[in-house]
Amino acid sequence: MKAIVINADPKRKGTNAQIMKSALEGAKSVGAEVEYVDLYKMDFSGCRVCLICKREGMSCKCHWRDELSSLIERIFDCDALFIGVPLFFSNPSSHYMALLERLIFSMVSFETGNTFEGKVDVGLFYTVEYPLDYFENSIRPHLKQSEDLLKMLNGKVVINSFSNISKTERSKSDEESLNSLKIKEKQLSKDLDEVFGIVAELCK
Repeated sequence: MKAIVINADPKRKGTNAQIMKSALEGAKSVGAEVEYVDLYKMDFSGCRVCLICKREGMSCKCHWRDELSSLIERIFDCDALFIGVPLFFSNPSSHYMALLERLIFSMVSFETGNTFEGKVDVGLFYTVEYPLDYFENSIRPHLKQSEDLLKMLNGKVVINSFSNISKTERSKSDEESLNSLKIKEKQLSKDLDEVFGIVAELCK
């Protein structure tokens, strides 16, 4: 079992990264061979539309040579993919969208559609700055199109959302802020356990 865990957040120690570190441990717990990737450490761009992947026998590989092309090859070769994505202005991070753009475009034929014959299970985890009910009802429906693209990897797609942790709440008293922080830290611990379980299950 090969798994890839991707932190698509510029912060390498924030809530999103903590979520993905728990995903890493969940995969390891069932014996998976796991690669962890901080996407914002990589040097790459979105699709350049070079169209080399549209030539016969050239699909399912991104031929633009930067640090993302080899990651895309490893994704096509893995069994499970887990991505933690923060939202900026109600949209997934730009690096995540660039990855998705190049990954999906490289597997699509203009004549026959999806050319990927493998099977990669996917776990997509959003970390958001909103109350979860607001996110699910008002923002999540607008993300369905990009979420559905992950189904082209022919595996199971599990999507979950987690409310981010704010380290300071300036409008509250010190005591109220401390109590609120304790509640949030307790919730984060539950979230980390939930991600661990989801990933372990998909990697069995």
